[in-house]
Amino acid sequence: MAFSSLNQFRGLRELLMRLRAHWLRTVIGVATPLDIRPSLSSRFRPGRRGSITIGSETLIAFKTLIYTRDHVSGAERPVRIGARCFVGGGSMILPGVTIGDECIVGGGAVVDCDIPARSVVVGNPARIIRRDIEVGPFGRLKTADERPVEARAQRDFERKQRS
Repeated sequence: MAFSSLNQFRGLRELLMRLRAHWLRTVIGVATPLDIRPSLSSRFRPGRRGSITIGSETLIAFKTLIYTRDHVSGAERPVRIGARCFVGGGSMILPGVTIGDECIVGGGAVVDCDIPARSVVVGNPARIIRRDIEVGPFGRLKTADERPVEARAQRDFERKQRS
């Protein structure tokens, strides 16, 4: 039997994401609303209930690690991730970090310090490469649906207007 599209499984995927979010809340103790999208391979290691807080409409991508116990001092340092964020695949959020609302964490980034709201960070250690971005739900850039040529033409037009 051949399937014409993977979109047939969208409902199943949504159900699995909701079950994962519910499991994180009830069993693991992550303080989060049910409208987040945690990947099935993302890992959360809170030292105690409520030490990881995630805002609404946030997407946590595959193989992401978020933990709260500082292995050097043994102290418990809570982690907070704001609303409407995207945390890229393979990234690591270290203990005591606060990520502001509407942020994008690039894939493979190691976040070891606080990130201000509406920023893009990448690298190891994570560095801010862009500020004052506009995102929609799950950290999707507002300009993501524009065609590249039209977006480039708009940026060129705005630059000419400023000079």
